[in-house]
Amino acid sequence: MLEILHFTVQGLLGAFAAALFWAKGWQDLKSFECLRHLIVGAILGYLYSILHSEYNWPNLIVAFIFGWMGKDAVEAIVERFKGKMAEKSGEG
Repeated sequence: MLEILHFTVQGLLGAFAAALFWAKGWQDLKSFECLRHLIVGAILGYLYSILHSEYNWPNLIVAFIFGWMGKDAVEAIVERFKGKMAEKSGEG
C-alpha cells in the first residue's frame, strides 16, 4: 500500500512541477486546467505503481516523469482518437 502511495505522490509531484513551469501567474495555478493536470498526474502515477517491476528510486523517477508528461500524452491520444472517429462517421 505504501508503494502505491509513493508512486501516486510522485506522479502528482511531476504534474505539479509541470504546472509550475506552465503557469504564467497565480491565476493559472488556480485554474481547472491545472487541477486536471494534477489529477491526470496522480492517476498515471498510480497506474505506474501497477506496472513497475520493483520498488526503487529509478521507478519513482519514472513515475514523476509520467506525471510531468502524462497530460500531454493523454490529450494527444484523445485528439488522434477523435480524428479517427470523425473520419469513420464521415464515411457512413
